[in-house]
Amino acid sequence: MGDPVRRRDFIRVIAGAATAWPLAARAQQSPKLPLIGFLNSQSPEAFAPYAEAFRAGLKEFGFVDGQNVAIEYRWARGHYDLLPSLTAELIALNPAIVAATGGDQTILTVKAITQSIPLVFLVGGDPVELGLVASFNHPGGTITGITMLTNVLDAKRLGILRQTLPQSKTIAFLQNPNFPGAQDKQQRTMEAAEALGVELVVLSASSETEINDVMSNFDRRRLNGLLVVGDPFFNSYRDQIVALVTRIGVPAIYEWREYADAGGLMSYGTNLPAAYRTVGAYAGRVVKGEKAADLPVLQPTKFELVINLKTAKALGLIIPPTLLATADEVIE
Repeated sequence: MGDPVRRRDFIRVIAGAATAWPLAARAQQSPKLPLIGFLNSQSPEAFAPYAEAFRAGLKEFGFVDGQNVAIEYRWARGHYDLLPSLTAELIALNPAIVAATGGDQTILTVKAITQSIPLVFLVGGDPVELGLVASFNHPGGTITGITMLTNVLDAKRLGILRQTLPQSKTIAFLQNPNFPGAQDKQQRTMEAAEALGVELVVLSASSETEINDVMSNFDRRRLNGLLVVGDPFFNSYRDQIVALVTRIGVPAIYEWREYADAGGLMSYGTNLPAAYRTVGAYAGRVVKGEKAADLPVLQPTKFELVINLKTAKALGLIIPPTLLATADEVIE
């Protein structure tokens, strides 16, 4: 009959092989999912709704994370110096495309590291001036995306705040000096302030502690209003900034409507979730086989003015009827 121990071992080996075979077969039959790299300069907690919008854009072209495509996320959490290493991590995975979001520096970092992998960006500045594309209609190369024109809208926001506060003499301008393009934003807004006859006082904050310090020392008697610059970093601390501004009791204008939803007085800018959805859609089109060079760089066609009337009443502020009439939404 043979050695019973060896016979049991043989049966065990055969049984194990029979169990492992279907798993191995399934592994061989499952094709490797196309990989999409998602790089953002800020935190996943603050930008969760925008990441969801990105996935919704992908879904428009039939791609669902974990089913027929895989997404690898990398978040710099406000530390721009980490972008090169995070980019290198993504590039090492050989993705089909990288979505660079959360500010101009993100895409500039990726572009400096790779020229072969298709890239789709979401920037606030002019992508031609930034050297990302040859033109809006014909990007060329391997890069395309969406610009939100945030770098030119701060001057417009200043005008809206001035219209709300016609007697204002001095307005604070809160910026993050570490944000690439901060000097350009400041210069443009300074020029707009001069044209409006308003003194612009620049306040700087590049960390949570500095935001608290700046707001704690805010001179409400001298500074009549506050313009918070459009910056992904500030958006990460949106609720905190709105709470501090509310405590001070100063009229303020922001870029994205999420600030007004959180209790901010007013916002004027593009729809951020819609922009991330478009980035997702562009990524889906490239994964399907389209070339980034053939996809024109998109610009916003509409800007939203949202006014929180409840906050205005709490401030004892009367919003000019002409401004209310042009608002896209009034929160009461």
